Amino acid sequence: MLNSKTRWMIAESDQEKIEEFQRELKIPSLVAKLLLNRDLSTVEEARDFLFESGDAFYDPFLFNDMNKTVDRIHQAVRDGERILVYGDYDADGVSSTSVMMTVLRDIGAEVEFYIPNRFTEGYGPNEAAFRWAGDEGFTLIITVDTGISAVHEAQIAKEIGIDLIITDHHEPGPVLPDAYAIIHPKIEGTEYPFHELAGVGVAFKLAHALYGELPHHLLDLAAIGTIADLVPLRGENRILAKRGISKLRITERKGIKALCKVANVHQHEMTEESIGFTIAPRINAVGRLGDADPAVDLMLTEDGEEAKALAEEIDALNKERQSIVNTMTQEAIEMVENDFPLDDNSVLVIGKEGWNSGVVGIVASRLVDKFYRPVIVLSYDSEKGQAKGSARSIVGFDLFNSLSKCRDILPHFGGHPMAAGMTLKLVDVKELRSRLNEIARNELTEEDFIPVTVMDAAVKMDEISIESIEKLGLLAPFGMQNPKPKWIIEKVSIEHYKKIGSNQNHLKVLLGNDSAKLDGVGFGLGELADHITPFSEASIVGELSINEWNNRKKPQIFLHDIKIEEWQLFDVRGIRQVEKWEKQVPEENKKIFCFHSSTLEKLNMKDREDVLLIEDEQALKDVSTSGASIVFLDMPSSQEFVKRIVGKGRPHRIYAHFFQDEDHFFSTMPTRDHFKWFYAFLSKRGSFDLKKHGDDLAKHKGWSKETIDFMSQVFFELKFVTIDNGFISLNPVKTKKDLSESPAYQKKQQQYELENELLYSSYSELKTWFNERMKESVTIEEEVEAWT
Repeated sequence: MLNSKTRWMIAESDQEKIEEFQRELKIPSLVAKLLLNRDLSTVEEARDFLFESGDAFYDPFLFNDMNKTVDRIHQAVRDGERILVYGDYDADGVSSTSVMMTVLRDIGAEVEFYIPNRFTEGYGPNEAAFRWAGDEGFTLIITVDTGISAVHEAQIAKEIGIDLIITDHHEPGPVLPDAYAIIHPKIEGTEYPFHELAGVGVAFKLAHALYGELPHHLLDLAAIGTIADLVPLRGENRILAKRGISKLRITERKGIKALCKVANVHQHEMTEESIGFTIAPRINAVGRLGDADPAVDLMLTEDGEEAKALAEEIDALNKERQSIVNTMTQEAIEMVENDFPLDDNSVLVIGKEGWNSGVVGIVASRLVDKFYRPVIVLSYDSEKGQAKGSARSIVGFDLFNSLSKCRDILPHFGGHPMAAGMTLKLVDVKELRSRLNEIARNELTEEDFIPVTVMDAAVKMDEISIESIEKLGLLAPFGMQNPKPKWIIEKVSIEHYKKIGSNQNHLKVLLGNDSAKLDGVGFGLGELADHITPFSEASIVGELSINEWNNRKKPQIFLHDIKIEEWQLFDVRGIRQVEKWEKQVPEENKKIFCFHSSTLEKLNMKDREDVLLIEDEQALKDVSTSGASIVFLDMPSSQEFVKRIVGKGRPHRIYAHFFQDEDHFFSTMPTRDHFKWFYAFLSKRGSFDLKKHGDDLAKHKGWSKETIDFMSQVFFELKFVTIDNGFISLNPVKTKKDLSESPAYQKKQQQYELENELLYSSYSELKTWFNERMKESVTIEEEVEAWT
C-alpha cells in the first residue's frame, strides 16, 4: 500500500450531459467533463466559453459614474489641468497605471503617475501624497487598483480642491469615500453585469470609454494584470486574458520584449504560465524591494536602450528578491522546527526583526506548502513597536473571519478567507498567536491538516489521445475558477518504473492495460520508486500533456501523486546488506520478524530492540500486523509461522528478505536415486569412514558433504545403518521403510519445499503464495467467528 500525499477530491459529472456536450459541440469526453465541472451546465454556456460566440465585452457606460468620469477627464484635457494617476505597487497596479497613463497621453492630457512606497507609505492613498499633489498643482487624481477604502483621503482631496476619481476592484467597505466619481464593479446598485474584474480590467473599461472604441493595443497590459492578480478567469476576465495573451505574442511594446529576453521567455510562445511564473514576479519584485516606478517606466518606454536597461535592472531585483525569500524561508522553517512544534501550533505565527515586509506573503505561502498550516509571517520593527505581515491559509480555515475576531488587537488588517495582510503592536503578537490557535483547535480536525488535491474528473486510458489533449487547449487560459485540469486514472497497472535525472530525484513510469499505454513523469517524485512494486495497480493523479521528440508526438501525464490500495510485496531477497533497503521501510507500524537468534548476530543486529524474535508460536501471542509494514528477516522453520503472522491482520507491506546461512541449508534436495546409489555404495563397501573420506566421496559425485551427512542420518533413523564414531555400516537385518518415515527427511522435505516457495520462487509466485496464505487466514477467522 502506498498512501497519497494529499486528500483526493474527485468531481463527478452527469454521463448524459457529457454525451450531450460531445454531440452538440463536437468535442472529446475529456473536454466535456471539464466544461461541466466548470459549472457550465448548458450547451450555450459551454459554446460561449469555448468560442466566444456571444458579445465579447460589455458596454463600459454600464458602470455607475462612467459618463461623469469621462466628461470630467475630457474637461481636464481641454483645460490643460494636471492629472495624477495614483496606482499600486504590484503587477496589477503597475499594469493599471500603464493603461491609464497610455490612454490619457493619447487623448492629450498633461499627466503623471504616483505609486506609494510599500515601506514608507504603505498600501493605498495617503494624506501626505494627496497634499503633495495639491502643492504641485494637480487638480484631478485618478486612482487605479486602489482607493475604495480611502475615506479619509477623499475628504482631504475635497478640502484641498482636488477632484478624486476612484477606479478599483477591491472589496468595498460599509462606507464609501466621498469622491467625485467611483468606477467599481462591486459597489451596491451598479448595473455593470460582471463583478470580478482586476484593477487593470477596470482601468481598461475606462480606457474603452475614453477612446470610444475597444483599445486592442492595451490588451497585452490588461492580460498581465488580470492573470497576475489571480482573479477568476471567467467572463470578461477570460476574454481579456485570452486575447491579451495573443496580443503579447506579437506586441511591439519594447519593455515587454526586453523583459521577455532577460527572463528567457519566447515571446511567440507566451502563455498564462509565462505571465504568472515569469513576467509578473519580476514586475512585483520592483515594488517588493523599493519604488515600483521602474516597472511602469518599462511598460511605457518607447526607447529600446532604456527598455533593455530597465529590464536588466528589474531582473536583477527579482534575483535579489529570490535570494531574500530563500534566506527568510530557511530561517522561518528553522524557527518553526525549533520553537513552534506542529503538535502545539495549529496556526503558525512567526516573525523576526528586519525581515523584508515586501516578501512576507511569499514566505507565508512557502510555509503553508511545507507544513500545511495557516501561517502568518511578520516583520518586526522594534523602534516603532510594530509588526507588519501577511497571512496565508488552508482549506477549512477562514482567515479573514478568524482575524475579525481579533479586531481589538489588529488596528489594520484586510483580506479574504485564504489570504490577508495586517499591522499590529509587537506586544500583541503572542496574544494573536494564542487566539488563532484556540480558534483553530475548535474548528479544524486532524484531517484538515492533510493537503487537498481537487481533480476535475476520472479519465480512462482509452480516452487519452493526442487529439483529446490538444482539444483541452480550448479551455485555456487557465487560472482562478478555471484551473489547469488535474485528472485521475484509477486502478491502472504500472508496467515499468525507474528513477531518472542526474540526482535520481525524478520518476518515470509506463502505465498500461491491454489496449493502451501512457508515459508518465513525476518531477521531484523519484523517491516513490522505492515504494512501488512490480505489477502494482495504482491510481495516478496528474496533468495530461503532449510529449514531442524527434517530430513524434505522444500523450503523457505529469504525475502529481500516486496511490496504491492493495498490499505490496517488496522483494529484497539476496540483498545481503540490510541497511541498503531497510531505510525504505516506513517507520510507522514497522514489524521486523526474525526466526533464528543466530541471524541477528550474522547481520550485526543483535542489539536491535525493534526486532521480534519468533522461536515459538507463543511469541506471536500479542502481535498485530494490521496495516503494518512486515519484514521477514530470515527463513522461518515452518510456513505456519508465516500464516500466523499474516493472519494477525492484513499488512500493508511485506518485505521478504529470508536471510539464510548457506552453510546450513541445501540448495537441492537429494532424490531417491541419490539415496539408491548411496545405499548400493554402502552395500559394496560394508562400512565407510564418513569423517575421513566423506569429502572425497562428495567431490567424486559432485555433491556437498552436507548431502552425504543428511542421507546417512536418514538411513540411521530408518535403522538401515549404524553410525559409530564416523563409521557408517549397513545393518544385517533389512527392514522395509519409506524415506518419508525419517523425521530428518520429513523436516528437510518441508524445509526444501519452503525454500523453493520463499527463496527460489519468482516475484509473482511469491506474491501469489502470500495471497493464498492471507486467504487461508481470513477463511479460518471467518469460520471461528461463525462458530462463536
